[in-house]
Amino acid sequence: MSEAVSEIVAETNEGARLRFKKRAVDRLIDLVLLVFSILMILPLVFLVSNAFKTPAEMLAWPPTIIPADPTLDNFKSVLGETPLLRWIANSLLFAGLSTLAILATSAIAGYILGKFRYRTLNVIFALFLATAVVPFEVYMIPLYFQAQSLGILNTTWGLLLGYLVMSFGIFLIRQNVIHSIPDELLEAARIDGAGELWIFWRIVLPLLRGALGALGVLAFFQAWTAFAWPMIVTTTRESYTIEVGLALFQTGFTVDLGRLSAASAAVLVPSVTLFILLRRNFVQGIASTGLKE
Repeated sequence: MSEAVSEIVAETNEGARLRFKKRAVDRLIDLVLLVFSILMILPLVFLVSNAFKTPAEMLAWPPTIIPADPTLDNFKSVLGETPLLRWIANSLLFAGLSTLAILATSAIAGYILGKFRYRTLNVIFALFLATAVVPFEVYMIPLYFQAQSLGILNTTWGLLLGYLVMSFGIFLIRQNVIHSIPDELLEAARIDGAGELWIFWRIVLPLLRGALGALGVLAFFQAWTAFAWPMIVTTTRESYTIEVGLALFQTGFTVDLGRLSAASAAVLVPSVTLFILLRRNFVQGIASTGLKE
C-alpha cells in the first residue's frame, strides 16, 4: 500500500515538475517575443515622435520618445510646400487598381490550375512559378520601352503595366482552391446545370474570401511600397507616387528629417488601416497555403 502511495506521489511530483517547466519555457518564449516586438516597433514610434519634434530636439542626445515641445510645423511645411496629398492619391489609385487586377488574374488562373486536369496546365503553372525567381529589374527596362511605345508614361496605366499579375498570388489561390473547395461540390453544381462562370462566381469566389483577403493585403503593399518602377515611369512632380515623393526629402548631402518624418507618418495611416481591417483574412489565407496536397 505504501509503495502504491509513493508511486502516486512521485507521479504527481513529476507531473507538477513538467507543468512548471512547460510554463517556464512558455514565459521565456513570451518574453523573447515581447522584446523582439518592442525592437521592431520602436523605429515606427520614433518616426511618429520625430514628426512632432523641433529640429533641435531631433538632434538632441539621448533621443526622447515623447516630444518636450510638440509642434505641427513639420506637417504644415509638408502639406504647404509639397503635393503630398496628390502623391498619396496617386499611390492609392495605383495600389487599388493593381490589387484588383492581381485578385482577378490570380483567382481565375488559380481556379483553372487547381481544378482542371490537363498536362499542359502543369507546365504553365511551372512557368508561372519560374517567373517568381526572376528579379523585376531584369525586365524592367524592356517594360519601360513598351510603356513608352504605348504612350502611357506619367500615367496610372504606365504604373500598372508592371503590377497586373503576381506569380505568388496564383500559387496562393491554387493551393487554397485545391484544399478548400471539394471536387464533389463542383460536380454537383455541374450536374444541376450550372455553367463554369456561375460556379466560379457563386461557389468558388465566396469560398476563397480568406485567401483573397490575404492576397489583397500583399498586392496592395507590393504596389504601395514600389519605388524602382514608379521612379522610371513617372517623370513629372504631379505624377509621382508617395515612395518617389518621399525620396525628394533627401538630397546628396542632407536629409530633411523633420519633414520626412511627418510625411512618412502620414503615409502610414492608409497601410496600417488596411492591415488592421484585413488581418484575420491575411493570417487565415497564408496559414491555409502551407497545407500539403
